[in-house]
Amino acid sequence: MSVPSEKNEYLREKAYRLRKDIIEMLTKAASGHPGGSLSSVEIMTSLFFEVMKHNPADPSWSERDKFHISKGHGCPSLYAALAEAGYFDREHLWKLRTLGALLQGHPDPRVPGVEYSSGSLGQGLSVAIGMALAARLDGKSSRVYCLMGDGEIQEGNIWEAAMSAAHYELDNLCGILDCNGLQIDGKCCEVMKLEPIADKWRAFGWHVVECNGHSFDELLPAFDTARQTKGKPTVIVARTVKGKGVSFMEHKVSFHGVAPTAEEARKAFEELLQGRATLS
Repeated sequence: MSVPSEKNEYLREKAYRLRKDIIEMLTKAASGHPGGSLSSVEIMTSLFFEVMKHNPADPSWSERDKFHISKGHGCPSLYAALAEAGYFDREHLWKLRTLGALLQGHPDPRVPGVEYSSGSLGQGLSVAIGMALAARLDGKSSRVYCLMGDGEIQEGNIWEAAMSAAHYELDNLCGILDCNGLQIDGKCCEVMKLEPIADKWRAFGWHVVECNGHSFDELLPAFDTARQTKGKPTVIVARTVKGKGVSFMEHKVSFHGVAPTAEEARKAFEELLQGRATLS
């Protein structure tokens, strides 16, 4: 499926703005996680600017869809999306990780648009299941989306949750796996082999959609498939590139938790601007 060119251009422009803000906020903070934030930009863009039902003017709107970022260290991408959507003033981005600031190194529900705190890996899917069950009990049509990291799913709690979601047939739950192949200790396949990831989720009773996590032409149909799937939860295995959009950060474990220097940020901005110029 090909997304209409106008929509694709709109989303790609949003993705450019998110990437630029991620680099700037992390550089100003002199700490944070650029790699895993950049890899999830198109996922965030799809959710907040096309897929989800939400209202920045009323973050607690009872009919909203809910998003939970289980890989909490990737929150700069969430913060950038929330600011771009209008949940809070963009000036908060430049105070990331400073004492007393609204935006800290891991999400906190005091931030408008953040549903629940995260950071301790492996727990987010369980939180999302609670949200999905609550929506069902309340008779809401709301959907719940949970972004996980691929290194994170090495934890057993994820698979207990996966089994539970399938048991309760939570078709209002969509998991998204930011599958960039790297974690803090190195390559996921060397730390703890994950493949065949899709088959594992299917074995646990989930509907699985695999896609290019940087292509709106693939992401949007994947989310549409998740919405249409009944009787079981869906997981989107989004194949991504850690550090996507900045050549010297791509596929690099070293940028898992190291912020760019001022010079690196300058080079990153140049590359992002060049990439923006190629939008069609």
